[in-house]
Amino acid sequence: MKNSSRIAVGVAGAVAGYLATFVLLSLFDFGNRADPITSGLLGLFVYPPIGAIAGAVFANWLVTRSGEDAGNGSVAGNSLKSLGVVVLLCVAGIGIYIAYAYATATPWLNRNGANPLLVFEVRFPAGVTVPTSDKGITIELQTDLNTMPGEVTPAAFHRDGDQPVIAGEVELAFRTSHRQLAVNVEGQPNRIYPIDLTARAPHTPEFGTWRRLADGSEIRYRAKWPGKT
Repeated sequence: MKNSSRIAVGVAGAVAGYLATFVLLSLFDFGNRADPITSGLLGLFVYPPIGAIAGAVFANWLVTRSGEDAGNGSVAGNSLKSLGVVVLLCVAGIGIYIAYAYATATPWLNRNGANPLLVFEVRFPAGVTVPTSDKGITIELQTDLNTMPGEVTPAAFHRDGDQPVIAGEVELAFRTSHRQLAVNVEGQPNRIYPIDLTARAPHTPEFGTWRRLADGSEIRYRAKWPGKT
């Protein structure tokens, strides 16, 4: 038997030994019921691996005893190689799982804290009538992952020359580069402003430049993270 085949037999023996030990421990209700966590860890990471080692050695011993290419590597050497393959397969499996979990996890922008804010100002063309309170103004952040209602800040409303300016903020919950802000003023067409922030929306202390829509209205904005001004 080729050395690679003997290693493969050892791998199969290691897997069988692990599973057999785990099943036996489960059937005989091994462990301390008063400490199920420790018992579970022992039942996964201590005793079954010992069974895997025994299974790999036993499988290689059986192959050697059969007399087929008995000189093609020692039982201990081939068992170590088989166990090495098992370890590599486990590492690869864990790596694949971590990559999958990361790829499919909810892409929270600030996973361990409050959501950052998109702080914005919208400047309207001269002659446009804008409410002086939050009545009649609806704000909504739209992304490829969610929509989020925003709030206006009437105390920050002002005029830039003869142009009215409204201000407000909305939470940035998810990590995505596909964002737009819908601003609906009662009695006027709905306006959609593209938000050109990176997916991670880093904190910026100052507003960016004004960005103009075709109707002459403009928006500027910045990302504000918790604990920063």
